[in-house]
Amino acid sequence: MIRILVAEHLPLVRRGLVASLEGESDLTVVADVGSAEDIVPAALDVLPDAAVIDADLPGADGPSLAARLVEKVPRCRVMLLSAQPNPGHLKRAFTAGALGYLSIEVCPEQLADGIRRIIAGRRIVDSELAVAALEAAECPLTPREHEVLRLAAGGARSKEIAAELGLSVGTIRNHLSRVLVKTGARSRVDAVRIATDYGWL
Repeated sequence: MIRILVAEHLPLVRRGLVASLEGESDLTVVADVGSAEDIVPAALDVLPDAAVIDADLPGADGPSLAARLVEKVPRCRVMLLSAQPNPGHLKRAFTAGALGYLSIEVCPEQLADGIRRIIAGRRIVDSELAVAALEAAECPLTPREHEVLRLAAGGARSKEIAAELGLSVGTIRNHLSRVLVKTGARSRVDAVRIATDYGWL
């Protein structure tokens, strides 16, 4: 029997997922939660074989949730479901340790089969999302620009980034200017958002 944790913030959708999965003879839902903060505590409590997580939970993003869960409960296989699958999140999700990424509109049989496949250690991804990810733009940033933007995304100021990388503040500002041009962003915050959406961060 495959033991599953379900995380979905909409009660009606969560109940539907639970009922659908419970209808399979080899699947059982051992916990269901409605918020991102409840995922890890519930998983530590019941130690599920798999987690089906809404990638669009308020206050969190799917790849980050997958990373947290895999870190705390390494045996748990993660399947992300999204109402608006994002090609940029796909690479981040798999890098974070998720094995599945599907649209929430998949039929119950596809979801159940997907869970069985990730339990077997195989990856599963929505076919349209896979095509979109292949067509997505490559990261235009140099490794140094990427590092500067990553630190900026963490809230570091130019002076702090300069100290961290052993560069001058002027050099950091030049890197950030090039990042804005390459991403087509209007501000540092906008550049972080764009890079995150494309899966570059």
